[in-house]
Amino acid sequence: MSSEVKIQAEPRTEFGKGAARRIRRDDKVPAVLYGHGTDPVHITLPGHDTMLALKTANALLSIDIDGESRLALPKQVQRDPIKGFIEHVDLILVRRGEKVFVDVAVHVVGEPEPGALVVTESNTVSLQAEATNIPSSVEVSIEGLEIGSQVLAKDLVLPEGSLLHVDEETLVVNITAAPTAEELEAELEEAEAEAGIEREEHVEVTEEGVPVETAEEAAPAEGEGEESSSDDARS
Repeated sequence: MSSEVKIQAEPRTEFGKGAARRIRRDDKVPAVLYGHGTDPVHITLPGHDTMLALKTANALLSIDIDGESRLALPKQVQRDPIKGFIEHVDLILVRRGEKVFVDVAVHVVGEPEPGALVVTESNTVSLQAEATNIPSSVEVSIEGLEIGSQVLAKDLVLPEGSLLHVDEETLVVNITAAPTAEELEAELEEAEAEAGIEREEHVEVTEEGVPVETAEEAAPAEGEGEESSSDDARS
């Protein structure tokens, strides 16, 4: 379950791209806090603490602004597409006991029967949970499941206080037969053909690096060398 992460914030009065760049140069993150019908509050968060906090999905943040603490959940996190650092964070206010809708990671554990392939069709599942009691993940056991087995959303064992917020028939995990080497080869050839890739024909070579077919053509036929030696002896 999620635990509160306390973060000290500062009010932000400068806006625009230039101001945002200056904030990030100081290892801080521009953010906005909104929700419950209140006016948006623009703030600055400490860069390192924010990065650590947001490594956990649906992190519950206790934002301290001028001595006043407010609970919030990350709504949108913008990251630099190349370097990955946090550029901006949208935070939504929540209250203790309030129900919120969140996407929670699906964690598959166990092993199916031999020869089976595990296909995770849904990496997350949408739940309704208390803002202060959001599960970090939903565990799905596939131990000993046979080929053809399926785990649907309705089969999930949810943490106490959480409710499913997705179609009960949603396929979460599918247990199928693992493809054979021949099937994988056929799929690869088909994909290469669609991509217009022509395979180079495999040529078997001898230890000297000569193609086997060429070496066989150049080698004398069985008995041919002996006949030549006999003819030489008679002459």
